[in-house]
Amino acid sequence: MTNPGATPQWAPPHRPEPDASAGAGWGVLGKHRNPVAVWLGLPLITLGIYGLVWIYKTNRELSQYDRRIAVNPVMSVLACTFGAILLVPPFVAVWRLCGRTAQAQRAAGVPEVSIGLAFLLFLIGFGPLFLQLEINKIWSRYPAAVEGQQVPLGA
Repeated sequence: MTNPGATPQWAPPHRPEPDASAGAGWGVLGKHRNPVAVWLGLPLITLGIYGLVWIYKTNRELSQYDRRIAVNPVMSVLACTFGAILLVPPFVAVWRLCGRTAQAQRAAGVPEVSIGLAFLLFLIGFGPLFLQLEINKIWSRYPAAVEGQQVPLGA
């Protein structure tokens, strides 16, 4: 029984939990890129700018492929540029990109990348090459589909 003279107690607004299955089932196919061009060619030609473009596009494509992957691609790029002043944010952004790749591979039903190995390869300079090879495995699962087409998720 409630006391009509009592002051109401404040409670935070109710926010529904995101549905884990929301977005599962269908995703948008990303672009199949040449791993050597991503790793060496385009970053050399653009003096490193393409590396930031690749981080943005890769994060965006992975989140469009599996809607359960929550990411703001702009924040990932900012972490790799201005976040470098603090030293830690670029490493966090790369670790999360490796994790998002593994999550997308899980959704595609292909063997998952080792996040630790991918991160280690980023530290020694081979990260984009390795990660693009792994991301291409996701896109290769749909041989008849074209970039931007809606495709069924495997898991």
